[in-house]
Amino acid sequence: MKKEVIMTKNAPAAFGPFSQAVKVGDFVFTSGILPLDPASGKKVSGGIENETKQTLENLRAILETSGSSLNEIVKATIFLTDMNDFEIVNSIYSKYFSGDFPARAAIGVNELAKNAKIEIQSISIYHD
Repeated sequence: MKKEVIMTKNAPAAFGPFSQAVKVGDFVFTSGILPLDPASGKKVSGGIENETKQTLENLRAILETSGSSLNEIVKATIFLTDMNDFEIVNSIYSKYFSGDFPARAAIGVNELAKNAKIEIQSISIYHD
């Protein structure tokens, strides 16, 4: 099995020693995706709503570059700095999927890189 690094300019570049995603066999593993503007690399403003939307758009761009999609995610992990944002995130998250939802965990954390309020990582299926 060969490892393939996934990179797209349609999502923020990695700002450390990691890849946006890695494809291995039938799976795509994303790094933690933040609500950063792909052009500037800066966190979007507008609170948890805009941060959630940007994070999901970045995740979509990376998965589409890999040959996968949001609907092919089998496991997602959401990190939140404020669990009071859980319902808002759920409401936005649900609009990005059609069909069956992936397995998922939501974890409260003290802080995230770039002072983000949300980060999402995923494992998805890749089809040739």
